[in-house]
Amino acid sequence: MAGPIPILQHRTSEIFTTIPPALAKRANGQRAGFLEGPSIDRDGNLLCVDIQAGRIYRISMQKQWDMLVEYDGTPNGLKLHKDGRAFIADRKNGLMVLDTATGRIENLLSGPKAGEKFKGLNDLHFASNGDLYFTDQGRSGLQDATGHVYRLTAGGRLETIVANAPSPNGLVLSKRENALYLAVTRANAVWRIDLDDPAKRAGLFAQLPCAGPDGVALDDDGNVVVAHPTLGGVWVYNRIGLPLHFIATAAGEMTTNIAFGGIDNKTLFITESKTGSILSAPMPVAGRAMFSHLP
Repeated sequence: MAGPIPILQHRTSEIFTTIPPALAKRANGQRAGFLEGPSIDRDGNLLCVDIQAGRIYRISMQKQWDMLVEYDGTPNGLKLHKDGRAFIADRKNGLMVLDTATGRIENLLSGPKAGEKFKGLNDLHFASNGDLYFTDQGRSGLQDATGHVYRLTAGGRLETIVANAPSPNGLVLSKRENALYLAVTRANAVWRIDLDDPAKRAGLFAQLPCAGPDGVALDDDGNVVVAHPTLGGVWVYNRIGLPLHFIATAAGEMTTNIAFGGIDNKTLFITESKTGSILSAPMPVAGRAMFSHLP
């Protein structure tokens, strides 16, 4: 017999750090600080992208900001390989790779086929075997449900997982890695895609109110953590899609993406793009270990 339906718990966040004034504007005077793509490296630093400025930042737990690179691109998502390289979903250029030690950045894949460009990449996630899943969102939506999810195998083969999503965004694998949770922004939903099924059947995991979801993460209990911009917060759903927690923003409502880090991996870091802030919130369950931290 199933247990009782859990009661939704409201949790709070606080401002961990905000982009320093010296980095808040570009050389041409345009605003910088639309933060996305948080990821924690093996030294505990937080890396994130700045979509508007084409930058990658590294932020220490002492709140020291360093700009690793500024380039002609539109970085949106970032995940770290276990060898320390940062893989970047770039809306303008495709799949990029950054050597975090030298600041050298180069293009790995610009399109699904030779002579073609992606619609506009958004986010990415590594499986434990090194396969890379990433979303190609572009301008897809309910009017044009042609957003793609791809898998780039560790051996270099590109495979299509989904080709009909109305604005695919953040994504994360389940604990067993037999299912993919996919934020579908324009559908205001999170899908669950069965990777064991040859047809890769997708079902509705969670339906969100108002605006659609953005970044997605997983904790050690298999709960799905979903950033909800415009609403200004983060949801935590259990494995059957019931909401357990709602973490309210401490600054601004553009809570775009999330990553676990800190002591015991039990701090949730949240990018808030309206104010250029990183928020933090203590969590009852540790985040699932990322590929970058596996042996």
